[in-house]
Amino acid sequence: MLSPKLRLRVLVFLHDLIMVVLAWSGAFWLRFNLAVPPDKFIISAVEALPVVIFIQVLVFMHFGLYRGVWRFASVPDLIRIGKSVLVGITLISVALYFISRMEDVPRSVLPLYVMLLGLLLAGPRLVYRMWKDKGVPLGFGQRALVVGAGRAAELLVRDLLRVRDHRYVPVALVDDDPGKKGSEIHGVRVRGQCRHIPELVDKLGIETILIAVPSATDADMRRIVEICESTRVPFLTLPSVQEMLSEQQFGQLREVSIEDLLGRSPVQLDRHGVQAHVQGARILVTGGGGSIGSELCKQIARLLPAELIIYEQCEFNLYRIEQALLDAFPDLRLTGLLGDVTDQVAIRHAIDRTRPEVIFHAAAYKHVPLLQQQARQAIRNNVIGTRIVAEAAMAAGVRQFVLISTDKAVRPTNVMGATKRAAEKLVQSFSGVGATRFITVRFGNVLDSAGSVVPLFRDQIRAGGPVTVTHPDVTRYFMTIPEACQLIMQAAAVGQGGEIFVLDMGQPISIRYLAEQMIRLSGKPAGQDIRIEYVGLRPGEKLAEELFLEDEQPMPTPHNKLMLARSVTHDRVEMIQRADALAQACQRFDETALLVQLREWVPEFVEESDTRPAGSPA
Repeated sequence: MLSPKLRLRVLVFLHDLIMVVLAWSGAFWLRFNLAVPPDKFIISAVEALPVVIFIQVLVFMHFGLYRGVWRFASVPDLIRIGKSVLVGITLISVALYFISRMEDVPRSVLPLYVMLLGLLLAGPRLVYRMWKDKGVPLGFGQRALVVGAGRAAELLVRDLLRVRDHRYVPVALVDDDPGKKGSEIHGVRVRGQCRHIPELVDKLGIETILIAVPSATDADMRRIVEICESTRVPFLTLPSVQEMLSEQQFGQLREVSIEDLLGRSPVQLDRHGVQAHVQGARILVTGGGGSIGSELCKQIARLLPAELIIYEQCEFNLYRIEQALLDAFPDLRLTGLLGDVTDQVAIRHAIDRTRPEVIFHAAAYKHVPLLQQQARQAIRNNVIGTRIVAEAAMAAGVRQFVLISTDKAVRPTNVMGATKRAAEKLVQSFSGVGATRFITVRFGNVLDSAGSVVPLFRDQIRAGGPVTVTHPDVTRYFMTIPEACQLIMQAAAVGQGGEIFVLDMGQPISIRYLAEQMIRLSGKPAGQDIRIEYVGLRPGEKLAEELFLEDEQPMPTPHNKLMLARSVTHDRVEMIQRADALAQACQRFDETALLVQLREWVPEFVEESDTRPAGSPA
């Protein structure tokens, strides 16, 4: 018994065979003005038919006419049909000439045969595709308005017209390019610009809006989403360019997320430079199971390192990232090591055993309010741990050490920021001492990282509110995790040693605006169904973060999203002495001495005193 696929091919073959017979006989019929040809011409046509069929079938098979699927018939299929018909009639003419000198075969039959066969082969294929694409009534799916009329929109519309369940049926498009108004994509017309969305929703009975502008900037997305929100109609979006670069599936519609509004500007990397830096190298990532560390590991794995070593304190995080990497990259040489960066013996053993060429030091405590009350743990992990890893790297001759820092290290008002600034100074003082190149990468908040406000707000919205914002005027820099990790690798690829690279974070975002947008994206009006509550700045927090110190002069780099902070050099002996003093205070668990010494090391460390929200009584 034939399989369904083979049965379908047989039916297609029989169809084309019948079309050859009809085209050949029809050519004679047309030649004699739709009248019955004289007997001698009928006999000639019948005698030549086996030759015509034999040659034409061979030509069909040669040009792969049966590789195409009628459901997706397109221009390449038409080209194959055209070639098959033209080559076929050429060979048929030659064969008939040698067989019978083409007696009783009128010369006008040949072009008529070409036209008829081309129509009879292409016509049914195109009609079948049109029937499959557009033959389902609109009532079978939600009437959809597609935002965008570019390549992404064309692919989306085509896929929507092909799917069998017809969940969404595109009925109109909008695009801000005025030149596209009135044009059509697969029969769907561009009806206007984005500002016309509300009136088109009412006029056309739109039930869903599909945003197909993956290259939109965050500002563009905010404007489009605000317009869509005003319609009270559900809206979905395609993955951004950033997600597609991270190898997520294109064409998979999903709900608009806060990342779409705050971090969609695509990063243009020097991919050759980054790949040359990573490919074939042994890379170690400390804190590789955390938010930044795990994404960094995934992006490194795509660049074919000789070995990826993950050093992680949390057993579950290490297990989770190992499984994710092995599933996605089965050929990756991966080593997972449990350990604490403050364990000098474990760090030296890990580096001596794996011999990494590049170390990304992402391990750090980052939660500002928690660390504000636990200075010893913050200093021990963020400062002493950094020193231990850096010195082990120098001792083993590691080619490069990359410290991942934070904007909270700039004029810090909290213990966490002060420890990261001390770590920056320490790492800079090591530069030029040995063969290891030390660089620092500084950036702000990353969306949806562990401990950030995004998952907190999401949980509060899911619980029905209120959403707690510290202060109505507080702002923060935001960046997506994939973008931050790509820029970290870009900085590592161009760093020569001693630099502090600062990532271009764009404009700071109001946390109040962030909360309002997340509430709106949940489908509930801000201030009505879910209330925003201002609770005051937490210990160690400030209203606005900064990226550069006063004595740091921002300088451009060849990469438009990387800036260089020209900073003063730091005496290595002094930095080591200060680190020794902190280590001794940690051993005594003397938090008072630790804070005094930290302020001496980072004199710009001044804690915020006013933690009240605006409008609070004095």
